[in-house]
Amino acid sequence: MKIRIELDTKIEEDEVIIRCNELSEEVKNIQVFLEDMLSKKKNITFYRGDTEYYLSLQEVLFFETDENGICAHTIDNIYNVKYKLYELEEFLPGYFMRVSKSTILNTNHIYSITRSISSSSKVEFQNTHKQVYVSRYYYKPLKIKLLEKRK
Repeated sequence: MKIRIELDTKIEEDEVIIRCNELSEEVKNIQVFLEDMLSKKKNITFYRGDTEYYLSLQEVLFFETDENGICAHTIDNIYNVKYKLYELEEFLPGYFMRVSKSTILNTNHIYSITRSISSSSKVEFQNTHKQVYVSRYYYKPLKIKLLEKRK
């Protein structure tokens, strides 16, 4: 495997491109490693009452809007965050995905999806009663993302 770095002072944002003739385990591992490394640099402060919490984004099951703003759900708790959903969508690592007008979920924590043809499909997470609904518009992109993760 060759590694090459090209400097370009005209670009606004750094970009990593992996060229390969097949998506091998080695290439997948590099992708996962880079995503994990970049996500660790992204920090969000979580709030409950007057207390600030510093959690790993990997602990978050999903973000959703409610009457008080944006909430982050972990297996056991709910925290508030001081971002809008569209801001989170731009900021969060690639394993997060918007699945409805009011929800962004962590695809690494999906345990099951119960499809509904007529309405939203239900996503459940392991070791918790919490669940979210995927709108019909986002169902197919979610399935594609999950299939890509398995390859």
